[in-house]
Amino acid sequence: MNAGVDRPAMAALSSGHFATDLAQGALPALLPFLALRFDLSYTMVGALVLAATISSSLIQPAFGLWSDARGALWLLPGGVALAGIGMALASVAPSYPLVLLAVLVSGVGVAAYHPEGSKFASYVSGDRRASGMSLFSVGGNVGFAAGPLLASFLVLTLGLGLDGGAFLALPGLLVAGLLVLALPYLARFAPEEGPRAARLTSDPSQPRGLALLLGVVGLRSLAHMGLFTFVPLYELERGNSAGYGTRLLALFLFAGAVGTLLGGPLADRFGRRAVLLGSFVLATPLIVVYVLVGGFVGAVALTLSGAAVIGTFGVSLVMSQEYMPGRVGMASGLSIGMAIGLGGVAALSLGALADGIDLETAVLLTAAGPALCIGLTLLLPSSRGTARPEPATATI
Repeated sequence: MNAGVDRPAMAALSSGHFATDLAQGALPALLPFLALRFDLSYTMVGALVLAATISSSLIQPAFGLWSDARGALWLLPGGVALAGIGMALASVAPSYPLVLLAVLVSGVGVAAYHPEGSKFASYVSGDRRASGMSLFSVGGNVGFAAGPLLASFLVLTLGLGLDGGAFLALPGLLVAGLLVLALPYLARFAPEEGPRAARLTSDPSQPRGLALLLGVVGLRSLAHMGLFTFVPLYELERGNSAGYGTRLLALFLFAGAVGTLLGGPLADRFGRRAVLLGSFVLATPLIVVYVLVGGFVGAVALTLSGAAVIGTFGVSLVMSQEYMPGRVGMASGLSIGMAIGLGGVAALSLGALADGIDLETAVLLTAAGPALCIGLTLLLPSSRGTARPEPATATI
């Protein structure tokens, strides 16, 4: 087993993560235009985000279980392609129900990719698991950040309107083709199939730790997905342009990618819990400053909050695998599924709050997520020193 990260394998996995989350990240940039086309309320806008996330969160643990039991490398190119095609169809759908359906399809693609991708990212990371998982996660972070910019370019800059969103399928199809070529190389990291008991680590699972961690992941998603959904709409309400809101969201997401690159090595050196705790302590006041102060200071605060909120995604993913060492795919599916699913519920709830009170109150409430995470993080048991799990055999 190599001590360090296998760079070619990680590059392939990270590119798949990029293309998958690019499709998902395009949704908030499409929301203002979909809201205008179909005269949507904030609650209906939140329902679109919920549709994108709930399909992924509900199905993702099942894909993780499948991955642990049999291995399914074909899910990597299949998931990437389906995520992009679904979001492309959502942009050209002629009715709101069909938009919902297309977004659901895209969510299934996201669900298919993540457990298998994160499992193999763990396998190719050697002894530097948090650092390796950060490299994998940063592909998704950059994809999320590039999604709004690409969607805005296709819809606004090219002058094609929502029909330009049909081109959102192209990145996923291109990367899916590259992943098909990379599958034989990735399959080399799976050992020959043996008795099931031989594939499981002797370290026990920590269900209490995993339950607490999933609570942290869910509350963090209140801030992540709440801001992801409503920053462009909030900036419109403040009197700024749709383009400005999209750029501000991109800064938030790109800062998350930078935070992810920093978070992994810091977690390997100083511990997972310390990095989680520090991120939540920083994120809470930064979100408050963004909402209450606004302007340039608010934009800087929102950008920094992206690094704090999103930067611990890879760290929490590693911790979930260490709390459940015999079921890496399942642990990954639960962790990512919880993040995506509860984020969608948060988006719908915040949309209803914006309709009932106002959008500013809804955006301000996203700060409650990381604030509540502080207490739960202090209760997390240590995951350091847990043995690296043995992978199941890959099936192409």
